[in-house]
Amino acid sequence: MSDKDNPFGGMGGQYSTNVSYGAQPASAGIPQPVAPLQVKDVTTANFAVEVLQESRKQPVLVDFWAPWCGPCKQLQPALERVVAAAKGAVKLVKMNIDEHPAIAGQLGIQSIPAVIAFNNGQPVDGFMGAVPETQISDFIQKLVGKNGGQPQIAEALAAARQAREAGDLQTAADIFDAVLQEQPDNVEAIAGLADLLFEAGDAAGAQEVIDRLPEDKQGVASIAAVKTKMKLAAEAASLGDAEPFQRRLAENPGDHQARFDLAMIENAQGRREEAADSLLYIVRADRTWNDDGARTQLLKFFEAWGMTDDATLSARRKLSSILFS
Repeated sequence: MSDKDNPFGGMGGQYSTNVSYGAQPASAGIPQPVAPLQVKDVTTANFAVEVLQESRKQPVLVDFWAPWCGPCKQLQPALERVVAAAKGAVKLVKMNIDEHPAIAGQLGIQSIPAVIAFNNGQPVDGFMGAVPETQISDFIQKLVGKNGGQPQIAEALAAARQAREAGDLQTAADIFDAVLQEQPDNVEAIAGLADLLFEAGDAAGAQEVIDRLPEDKQGVASIAAVKTKMKLAAEAASLGDAEPFQRRLAENPGDHQARFDLAMIENAQGRREEAADSLLYIVRADRTWNDDGARTQLLKFFEAWGMTDDATLSARRKLSSILFS
């Protein structure tokens, strides 16, 4: 990708950055995590998204507790302090086993408090009891080492996500590129930078970034999501304008192919709810159409949008209502 074609400006072929690692000051251009630490309560229903999927970005600690458990109340503030001090190297969530016992049962947890660490979608380590704060800190340091990255890199990736959510795409791109200078095969940084480039209109640059990954990492969820987004956009571009398909539907609401193609265009235009509703209409009218093609395409939309996107969550609820009614 040439400097001329770089949608983020002329920065000499590589994105310039003020991000630094090691003992450098945290204020060097990186947005800092908000304090105090905000700990989310997870449920059986959202465990796959909030824990398993998130653990592919950074390790996730699950604090299994109950309101009646005295040692749980003793552990929680110490655990939160240590996780906050890690500055994005790990994420902490809580699960009330009285309200949601299934996951704890599957993990064989017989006493609480119990803290289980997840990495890359799998439980990898844990401890039980109200252990001292120093022991928690050692546990997290060991876990970060298992994750194959430096705490500063995890912090930088968290900052990149914050910058993007705030609309500061330049800062996000700078940070992702700085991370890749330290870890050229960091999956989250590659996925993040590729997605930014694609959204900026540089599909070739996005593909170039993705191609840096070895074959065994091409199927990772975050990479697959960007690749699916790019493929959907290319397919939609080949369809042209929406008007002919809208006209066909006005003449014949049962023209499922026209509605399917219109959904592709709506998605490419960022009209996610309309795209989902178009496909849901087909699923509701004729589940067997095109070998269940509408539902299959909707699942591709979910992958491209992300499992926590509002449009994904809304459409999933509607789809479940149709399938199980």
